[in-house]
Amino acid sequence: MGRMRCAVAFCIVACASTALAEPYPARPIRMIVTFPPGGSTDVIARAIQPSVEKRLGQPLIIENRPGGGGNIGVDAVAKAAPDGYTIGLAAAGALTITVSLNEKTSYDPLKDLTAITKIGESPFILAAHPSFPGNSTADVVALAKATTPDGLNIGHGGNGTAMHLTAELFSHMAGVKLTLVPYRGTGPVVSDLVAGHVPLGIVDAPSALAQIRAGQIKAIAVTSLRRTAQLPDVPTLAEADLPGYESIGWYGIIAPAGVPAEIVARLNAAFVATLQEGEIAQRIRAVGSDPAPTTPAEFAAYIGREIAKWSAVIGRSGVRGN
Repeated sequence: MGRMRCAVAFCIVACASTALAEPYPARPIRMIVTFPPGGSTDVIARAIQPSVEKRLGQPLIIENRPGGGGNIGVDAVAKAAPDGYTIGLAAAGALTITVSLNEKTSYDPLKDLTAITKIGESPFILAAHPSFPGNSTADVVALAKATTPDGLNIGHGGNGTAMHLTAELFSHMAGVKLTLVPYRGTGPVVSDLVAGHVPLGIVDAPSALAQIRAGQIKAIAVTSLRRTAQLPDVPTLAEADLPGYESIGWYGIIAPAGVPAEIVARLNAAFVATLQEGEIAQRIRAVGSDPAPTTPAEFAAYIGREIAKWSAVIGRSGVRGN
C-alpha cells in the first residue's frame, strides 16, 4: 500500500512537471480588441490574425470588448491570468490619455500590464478648408497671431481626446492663441471643414484621407515625427519649425503584468514578424496607419513617455475630459 501511494504521488508530480514544462502556446489564445467590430483597429486585428496564428501554431481568438474609450477591454486584460493566453489590442486613449487626465481607472498601465509590441500608428493631420489663405504651418502661425483676440478656430474630436491634446500641444509649441472647438468625433470635424464652417481642424487619416485626395480639404501638416506613407508630400510639424513635435494615434499588444519573459518574447516575435510581411503592412496602411513594431522594452518606455508628455500638456492647459 505504501509503495502504491508513492507511485501515485510520483505520477502526480510527474504530470505537474510535464504541464509546467509544456511549450507555449499549447492552446488557443484570446485577444481582446478594445473597440467594436468593423472599426479600423478591429480591421487590423483581423488582418494580422492568420499570420500570428501560423507563427504561434494556435488559434488567435478575437473578442471585441468595447466601451469606456477602451478602458473596459484593458481592464479585462489586466485582470486576466498572466499565462500568455489572454492578450489585448489597445490604443493610446486607454493606455495614456485617460491616465494623464487623472480619470479614475481600475488599472495602472505601467504596473498592471505587460507591453508586448506597438502594432501601428496613425498621425493626426492639421487640415484646412481649401479657401483657407495659408498653405503651410508658418502661414497658420502668422494668421493666428494676426487674428485677435482669440486666434483662429480649430476643430477637434472632443474635449479630453487625443485630438484635443494635439491642438493644445500645437498652440503651446507654436506660441499662438487658438480657439479650440470641440466636436463629437472626427467625422463631424471633417464635414465642417468640407462645408467651410470651421477654417482648421485636427483630423485623422481614416476619417479624412478620401476628402484630402478629392481636394475637398487640404492637409497642411502631419503630427508624426516622420512623414506618413499615406501623405508622403505633406510635411510634419516637426519639420515646420516645431522640432520634437509629435502626437499620434497608436495601438499595440498588451498582456497582464507578470507574464513570463519567455512568453513575452514568443508573442513579440510572432507579432513583429507578421508586421514585417509586405501584404500585412499594405493592409494596415490601407486603413490609414503605418506599421510600427517594437521590442517589449521600447513599447513600455514609449507608454511611460506618452503619459508624462500628456500629463504636462494637461497641467499647462487645464484640459478636462468630456
